[in-house]
Amino acid sequence: MNGSPETPDTHGYAKGIARRAAIVAVATEFFGRVGYRGATMLQIAAACGISRAGLLHHFPTKESLLEAVLTDRDRANRVRLPADHDGPDDGLVALRKLVEVVQLNSTVPAIINLYSVLSAEAGDPAHPAHDHFVRRYVASRADIQGSLEHARRHGHLAEGVDPATTAIELIALMDGLQVQWLLAPDVVDMAGVLRRRIELALTVPLDRG
Repeated sequence: MNGSPETPDTHGYAKGIARRAAIVAVATEFFGRVGYRGATMLQIAAACGISRAGLLHHFPTKESLLEAVLTDRDRANRVRLPADHDGPDDGLVALRKLVEVVQLNSTVPAIINLYSVLSAEAGDPAHPAHDHFVRRYVASRADIQGSLEHARRHGHLAEGVDPATTAIELIALMDGLQVQWLLAPDVVDMAGVLRRRIELALTVPLDRG
């Protein structure tokens, strides 16, 4: 036998997962376009083709929907950007992956919008995404700093480059590039600018090996 027939329960479960994924996709677009505070559950429900009650069945509050959106995006980026600090490579893999993620994100403007709008809103400690972005920046700084320190151990970091400070600079650069890219996508090459800045901190080309 190749597998058991699909039961009504498994069909309903799969359907529920698909519905949640569709809602998260729509909410990602709404939160990125008008912000968390500007979007309403009624608008999101209507765009999903369901009632507000149907939306609340999957996400009881707007805060829970926002959490699902942010978790989904971070999970996708973690898959694309594995940590390599303790692996056999020389510290350049994660830095290359960082550029690749920026390049990939430039093909999905909704994601760029989402983080540009929400990260600005989340500066308010009362914003429901505030703690998420605090944790996200802490993790991002640690990841990039770790990659740079790994590169230094292999002799690939330029003299005088401080990994902690450079990690902060690279994140600030990425955030600023996102805003400029949204306003002039045909002019601003996010991945290219980021790559050049990273290579200024290295003694070897980023694509070495």
